[in-house]
Amino acid sequence: MSQLSQKHLLGIKNLTEKDIELIYETAKTFKDVINRPIKKVPSLRDITIANVFFENSTRTRLSFELAEKRLSADVVNFSSSNSSVKKGETLLDTVNNILAMKVDMVVMRHSSPGAPHFLSKHIDANIVNAGDGTHEHPTQALLDTFSILEKHGTLQGVKVAIIGDILHSRVAISNIFALKKMGAEVMVCGPNTLLPKYISSLGVKVELDVMKALHWCDVANVLRIQLERQQIKYFPSLREYSLYYGINRRMLDQLDKEITIMHPGPINRGVELNSDVADSDHAIILDQVENGVAVRMSVLYLLAGLHN
Repeated sequence: MSQLSQKHLLGIKNLTEKDIELIYETAKTFKDVINRPIKKVPSLRDITIANVFFENSTRTRLSFELAEKRLSADVVNFSSSNSSVKKGETLLDTVNNILAMKVDMVVMRHSSPGAPHFLSKHIDANIVNAGDGTHEHPTQALLDTFSILEKHGTLQGVKVAIIGDILHSRVAISNIFALKKMGAEVMVCGPNTLLPKYISSLGVKVELDVMKALHWCDVANVLRIQLERQQIKYFPSLREYSLYYGINRRMLDQLDKEITIMHPGPINRGVELNSDVADSDHAIILDQVENGVAVRMSVLYLLAGLHN
């Protein structure tokens, strides 16, 4: 079996193009598995995986949990909201306690950028970053790019516009790294206040006008406004944001081509996307959810191969 070049999945930045292609190939196989009547394979029967979430998450945690169970792994769930972290226990103590239970892999989400990297230097288990602060969210970028590949047959030369709150989005950063690695063209679009100052240094186009971005792109990956990460006001109101950056069916009908609409979820309907777009034939949002399980199965399976 081909192997990943990394022991952990900490971010897209660390992966090679070959790694990403291997994850896609393996995900295709697992997608067949989850579409058959018996959706389980015994691939990780002897592996114990701890889902350690220091930050709220429903979709990502469920997706990982389902992926782990489909692979027949033993699963331990840990959420900091009802744990000793509230009593002052450190990150390292928490994880060391989990590892003392003989856990082979840790899937971790944390509000501090770099937390999974810190952990990988101190413990022996494979680490999968399920989102660290506003830094990276590698499995989301892998499932997004896999979904584009499935829809368009290639990533080479595909024009992808990432629209919305780029400043607070780990999804945007991971997507930019993955898309650039795989030969796509990338544009970011949003209000000036929601674009990081360094963004053009990542080799992406920058656009403030959402209609221009839609005319340019083949794929629009629309991001949620992350109000929970905003300490100050970056725009007057959600209504105002929706007026200038919300995407509705009328806008899509003005284009001279059909574009693909994506969203990592959860959607703020009526803010960044209207229902007439989110539920239209343009959208592959539910494909992204299905692909999320297959891609996460692929990542866990390939990392477990390195473990043995």
